[in-house]
Amino acid sequence: MNEAEKKLVKFSFQVLARDPSSQARSGKLELSHGTVFTPVFMPVGTLGAVKGLLTDQLIEMGTEILLSNAYHLYLRPGTRVIQQAGGLHSFMNWKAPILTDSGGFQVFSLASLRKVSDNGVLFRSHLDGSLHEFTPEKVIEIQEILGSDIMMPLDECLGPSASYEEAEQALKRTISWFESSLAAKKREDQVLFPILQGGMFPELREKAALSALSFNPPGFAIGGLSIGESKDKTKEILDSLIPLLPEDKPRYFMGLGTPEDLLEAVEQGVDMFDCVFPTRAGRTGLAFTSRGRMVIRNSPFRFDFSPVDSDCLCYVCKRYTRAYLHHLIHSHEILASILLSYHNVYFMIHLMKEVQNAIQEQRFKEFKLLFHAQNASSRDCHNIGE
Repeated sequence: MNEAEKKLVKFSFQVLARDPSSQARSGKLELSHGTVFTPVFMPVGTLGAVKGLLTDQLIEMGTEILLSNAYHLYLRPGTRVIQQAGGLHSFMNWKAPILTDSGGFQVFSLASLRKVSDNGVLFRSHLDGSLHEFTPEKVIEIQEILGSDIMMPLDECLGPSASYEEAEQALKRTISWFESSLAAKKREDQVLFPILQGGMFPELREKAALSALSFNPPGFAIGGLSIGESKDKTKEILDSLIPLLPEDKPRYFMGLGTPEDLLEAVEQGVDMFDCVFPTRAGRTGLAFTSRGRMVIRNSPFRFDFSPVDSDCLCYVCKRYTRAYLHHLIHSHEILASILLSYHNVYFMIHLMKEVQNAIQEQRFKEFKLLFHAQNASSRDCHNIGE
């Protein structure tokens, strides 16, 4: 065990302010590699890199924490490489906190390539077809080599059409796997959140929460949502689940990433979010703005020499026009993806900073209503669209 692994965990969460008209709250999360203010959006660096963006760019836009994926990093470049590099922080030149997903969602999305048992998951790599096994203990071992600040345990994630019986069985496995993960955990400078599963059934979600509470974990991850269910169902699950969770522990909604959805979840009391959508949207020519989503590749932007978002202070909006980005997209220039990814990630990071301020100033409800009103008014505009 090296010196970094001998450090005692640096973890605390403090609620700094609450919105009087909702469950929204702002907080401060202390982790081994730094401080994170919540609500927070975590850009996704699945393979140890946020697509199209430099580490320095992420720092300059105010990113406080990234997410990486243990499944993908285990397959490539492999844990031996990252271990010899001194851990994931050193390998990717990132000094701030990292949360690593266990890869459970990725494994379970390989329906034709995996076999699930109570012991774990046997699966074939999507890269070369090689055979691998993830057990709860193996997933912890991988993440301890990576050295992330927050680890996720192996869990069983099902689609929104899963039956009650299927969701109940998956929940039993997820609970059992979390117990095994806790027993396997050795490093003291990392924390482990349980993942609350239970499908689309509030009573199973309640069971997941009560089981997790018995372990007094440092925080809670909410999995198995934002995977195709209706927004009403998402709200129903959160409405039943959030009141069961302690006020003094952070709540992480896995895989939620549109501006509108984040505001809804913040209102219900969620603190942490991640999603690939901002960079994926940027690569397709879609920009987030304070007036709604904007498809820069559309023809009206050819002669539009205004910034992507006149209210945005990011590097891209200060220096480039919609017309230039439209040109880059149609010229298949990689710079288009880079610039729009930068803008979208900046937008999400700073949207959450504005939310923090709104909560602290007890005006979150007004902020959310104005945001939705501006987005709704933009839908009739000829240059906004999906």
